[in-house]
Amino acid sequence: QVQLVESGGGLVQAGGSLRLSCTVAGLTISDYTMAWFRQAPGKERELVAAIGWTASLTYFADSVKGRFTISRDNAKNTVYLQMNSLKPEDTAAYYCAASPTWLGRHESNYAYWGQGTQVTVSS
Repeated sequence: QVQLVESGGGLVQAGGSLRLSCTVAGLTISDYTMAWFRQAPGKERELVAAIGWTASLTYFADSVKGRFTISRDNAKNTVYLQMNSLKPEDTAAYYCAASPTWLGRHESNYAYWGQGTQVTVSS
């Protein structure tokens, strides 16, 4: 059974940082595209960042380029999203997802999902 468990969300002031973790069981993350999506109230779920089976293969939404980084620890089967210089518009529920292909930008391309972790950035 595949499980993705996110952690690390919370409340932070604008300009601050958070690191989200996604610990995975039941699949080997190095065989998958691992991605972070986010969904704010009343908005569609959007792809924020993704990392492929080689660490050099990454994607970032324009809105987070230069502020967020994505990384992977294969030994721990865990994916991270480091978020710096956070803005109030980054407030959303953040979801970890896995896909066997690169690079699906829509949530329908991802077969496995975590339960989400809330990030709230105060101004």
